[in-house]
Amino acid sequence: MNQGAAVTNTWSKTVRGLVFAIALLAAAILGLRASRLWLILLFAGSGALALVLRPQLGPIGLIAAALVLNLEFSTGTEVQLNPATLLVPMLGMIWIVDTVLRRRDLRWATARANRPLALFLLTGLLSLLLGNVLWDPAIPKSGNFWLVQFAQWAIFVFAALAFWLMANLRDSAIWLPRVAWAFLILGGCLAILWLLPGIGSAVRRFTTVTLIRAPFWTLLTALSAGQLFFNRDLKHGQQLFLVGLLVAALVYALVEQRKAVSNWVGIAAVLGTLVWLRAPKLRGPIVVMVVILALSGILFTGLYEFAGGEDEWLSTGGSRLVLIARVVEVTLRNPITGLGPASYRLYAGAEPLRYQRALWIHPRVNSHNNYVDLFAHTGLLGLGLFLWFSVELSKLGWRLSTYHREGFIAGYANGMLAAWVGSLVLMMLADWILPFVYNIGFGGFQASLLVWLFLGGLVAVDHMDRTEQ
Repeated sequence: MNQGAAVTNTWSKTVRGLVFAIALLAAAILGLRASRLWLILLFAGSGALALVLRPQLGPIGLIAAALVLNLEFSTGTEVQLNPATLLVPMLGMIWIVDTVLRRRDLRWATARANRPLALFLLTGLLSLLLGNVLWDPAIPKSGNFWLVQFAQWAIFVFAALAFWLMANLRDSAIWLPRVAWAFLILGGCLAILWLLPGIGSAVRRFTTVTLIRAPFWTLLTALSAGQLFFNRDLKHGQQLFLVGLLVAALVYALVEQRKAVSNWVGIAAVLGTLVWLRAPKLRGPIVVMVVILALSGILFTGLYEFAGGEDEWLSTGGSRLVLIARVVEVTLRNPITGLGPASYRLYAGAEPLRYQRALWIHPRVNSHNNYVDLFAHTGLLGLGLFLWFSVELSKLGWRLSTYHREGFIAGYANGMLAAWVGSLVLMMLADWILPFVYNIGFGGFQASLLVWLFLGGLVAVDHMDRTEQ
């Protein structure tokens, strides 16, 4: 037996002993002081030990937490945390313990997208520090506002951690399909039940807000349609199930939530990308048809009316342009590194805001645009690094989609490339992918967290390919 195997065996025996001892202790405590809090702590402790024994279960636990653990924890500010968010750094620590202490085999899945993502996180921290050093004393802020700023930066960090957790998933050839199907089965069944009369109201009581967020439906569509379009190994039952998920997504976006533009725009971007990837011969006719419809005015007029027309524009569309203009205006105080994470809310609300005949005396401004938000949080430097990361991830997804044409991996690679295209489109409509703490916040971050998790799977697929070669 080599040294690494001996260490692993010793570690496993130690953990099993701890599990046994803790189980006895927990049984004794619950016998004396049974309560909901102790039950929650027991399940949390049991889950943590299971993750230590089998870290590959981490992404599945994260999916379950993001979908069904409908809990929030106060921070003493307007920011609320949730179990899925807190689970991300915990999984990161477990990965370090498992890799360094248990296996003593620190392997890191390299990718060109890693560098701009890491630099983006550092830029966010730099913007936070400089924003406080250069803070305008005429703009009032509370004594604990730094907690809000760190919470905003934490959203960036947790998104990257979720990405790297899946990128470095051990035994990914086995566990990547398991994690993907865990999401499709759990998320898909909840999505279908959500839409059923009578049952939907019961489902809403124990699920999180993830199921009403556009990134969830975009991801569900991408993974299910990707498998349907590219995986010929699917059984008939799996095909019927995936078709049911697509129908549920379309019903939700086009019927239930038709006025919520982000839902059907994200799904349309995903399906359009997958058709483009699956049927190269149709690309020319599709481009010609789109150009003809655009020049004739039918395309934009039809989309405008479908989205709500003049009434919807007056109520939300025009006002968003005013909000964006205000955020850009205040960020020009320091366009290079921005105002610092979450800081633009205070700067933008320092003066009244006018829209048509209304005057907002104390505006609570959100730009409702992720790119504008990143510019305000981290300046041109941070926005540029994020765009660099976007290009590198897109190139990786394109390379994998052209290399893998059949099977689960082909469906996954093409589906996640389509999901990334849909995500970049969604970012223009709201802070869907890297939420603003004062708007979509940590609650909505549970949905975008899943997108980041599965995007990391592209790096895992690339690592598998290079290992085989």
